[in-house]
Amino acid sequence: MGRLFGTDGVRGVANRDVTAELALDVAVAAAHVLGASGAFEGHRPRAVIGRDPRASGEFLSAAVAAGLASAGVDVVNVGVLPTPGVAHLTGALEVDLGVMLSASHNPMPDNGIKFFTRGGHKLPDDVEDAIEARMREPWDRPTGAAVGRITQDVGMAGSTYVEHLVGTLPAQLDGLRIAIDCANGAASEVAPAALRAAGADVVVINASPDGRNINEKCGSTHPEQLQAAVVAAGAHLGVALDGDADRCLAVDAAGALVDGDQIMGILAVALKERGELAQDTLVTTVMSNLGLQLAMADAGVRTVQTGVGDRYVLEEMRAHGYSLGGEQSGHLILAEHATTGDGTLTALQLAARVAQTSRSLADLAGAVRRLPQVLVNVSGVDRTRATSDDAVLSAVADAEAELGREGRVLLRPSGTEPVVRVMVEAAQQDRAEQVADRLAGVVKTHLAL
Repeated sequence: MGRLFGTDGVRGVANRDVTAELALDVAVAAAHVLGASGAFEGHRPRAVIGRDPRASGEFLSAAVAAGLASAGVDVVNVGVLPTPGVAHLTGALEVDLGVMLSASHNPMPDNGIKFFTRGGHKLPDDVEDAIEARMREPWDRPTGAAVGRITQDVGMAGSTYVEHLVGTLPAQLDGLRIAIDCANGAASEVAPAALRAAGADVVVINASPDGRNINEKCGSTHPEQLQAAVVAAGAHLGVALDGDADRCLAVDAAGALVDGDQIMGILAVALKERGELAQDTLVTTVMSNLGLQLAMADAGVRTVQTGVGDRYVLEEMRAHGYSLGGEQSGHLILAEHATTGDGTLTALQLAARVAQTSRSLADLAGAVRRLPQVLVNVSGVDRTRATSDDAVLSAVADAEAELGREGRVLLRPSGTEPVVRVMVEAAQQDRAEQVADRLAGVVKTHLAL
C-alpha cells in the first residue's frame, strides 16, 4: 500500500478513496500527533475547517470536524473558502490547525484533505507520516466538558480574508475593467469581492457553484471562456482561478493567454523595483520556460530552480528566505503576504502592476519571450536508468552544447509509468522538434525494456 499523503495532502475519489471514515480517522490522528508534539500545551486546542463547493465536501468537512471535536479540539467551520484563505485564517486567528477539503483543479468527483499547522504552513513529510502511523490506534477519549465544540462561521472568515488581500496592494485598481473566471469554485464570492473592493470594474463568469460544476470546462484549466469574455467586455485583462483558488492564469485585452511564467516575471520585476524581492531572486521549477530565466537575467533577477511541485518551491523559499516563487501553471507564492499559493492575491498584484505602470498586460508580459517547447513521452523504456545511462547522458550533453544559451534540455523519468519525458526548448520550433525527436530516439534505443 502506498503512502496516504501525496505531494498535496490526501487525495482521491470522494466516498471511494477519500471516505467519511478516513476523514474522521485522519483528523483524530492529526490531533493526537500535534498534541504529542506539545503544540496544544497550555491552552485548549482550536482548528479552522474550510472546503471548496464540491458536494462531497459537505460530509467530509463534517467528518473532519467530528474527528477533531471527539479528540478535544474546538472547531470553527468556515464553509466554502479558498485554500489560501484557510491558510491565512489559520495564522491570523492563531489557531493550532487548519484543514481544507479540496481536490484543487481536479474533476468534481475527487476530493482531498490538506492540513496546515499553526501559522498557516503545510505539514512536513515526517508529521504526515506520523499521522498515518497513528490512524485507528486505541485511545483514551475525552468526555464531558473536555470534548471539542463545533461552531459555524457567519461571514467573518470571508470578509477577514478579503480585507487581508486588499491590504496587500501597492496601488488601487480604479479605472481597470477586469474579467474573472472563478471556476465555479471556492473563490466565487471572495475573489470578485476583493477586486471590487480594490476599485476595479469586475466582469464575473463561472461563479455559480452548485456542488457539481467545479472546474467543469472553466477556470485556469479551461481558459477559453475567459478569453472570449475579456474581448467581449472590452476588459483590460482577465484572470482565471482553479477550484480552490490557489493558482491564477491571466488573459490580456486581446484574449491572449498569459501563463504563470510570464506572471512571475512581471511580479519579480515589480518587487525588485520596490526593493521587496528578497536577494533579487525568483524561485521556479525545472519546467518553467527558459525564456523566463533569460528575461530575469536581463532584469538583474537571479533564478533558482527546484523539482516539479509547489511544495518544493515553497521549501526552497522558506529555507533561504526568498519572497517570490511559483510554477508555470500559475501557482505563485508571495511570501510576504501568504504561506501558500494564492490565485486571488496573484490576480490583485498583477492588476496593480498594470494600474501602477499604465502599461497593458500584453506589453508587460512581452518581456518574457517564451521559447518554443517540445515535450516527447518515450514509453516502453527503463525509466530508472534515465539519469545514469552513459549514451543518454552524452546525447543530452551534446544537445545542450548545440542549443547554447537560447536552448535547454530536460530529461526526467515519470514517477508512475515506464515513461521518460524529453523536453527541449530552442529559439525556433523546428529546431526544438528536431532535437527532441533525436533524443527520444536515443532514449528508446538505449533504455529499451
